[in-house]
Amino acid sequence: MLHHQLLHHKITEVLARAGHHSKILIADGNYPASSKRGPNAEIVSLALSPGVVNCTQVLRALLAAVPLDSIHTMGIPADDPYAQMGEPPVWSEYRDEIAKAGLTLSLDPIQKWDFYDAVSSADHVLTIQTADQSLWANILLVMGCRTR
Repeated sequence: MLHHQLLHHKITEVLARAGHHSKILIADGNYPASSKRGPNAEIVSLALSPGVVNCTQVLRALLAAVPLDSIHTMGIPADDPYAQMGEPPVWSEYRDEIAKAGLTLSLDPIQKWDFYDAVSSADHVLTIQTADQSLWANILLVMGCRTR
């Protein structure tokens, strides 16, 4: 019997095989998951209908299931119109979930094209494609070590 809330069999299977430095992408509904991924990455689609399931819900489940070393958002290029609007509201939701999980990790943006490069690495093991409609909601988790 699992002690955490993550019940999806394929996600659990991939995470069980993953280890330190493995990367997990929680992708919003706009992310090109089929073409921007690592050579070893599996894709699990949780997109049921627009907005269901969202990235924050997936993050909450993963925070309870795996140890993390770092958490990255897709940084907004300065020339993007959204950059003038400030930080995306979903990033605040992520910080709240990280704090609720008792973690002291910060949310570190990686600029858009560098983010794609980070996801394209051999360490990328899983993309969870959501139907999140929030802009700039992609979030990349880097697994840490199990210490207990």
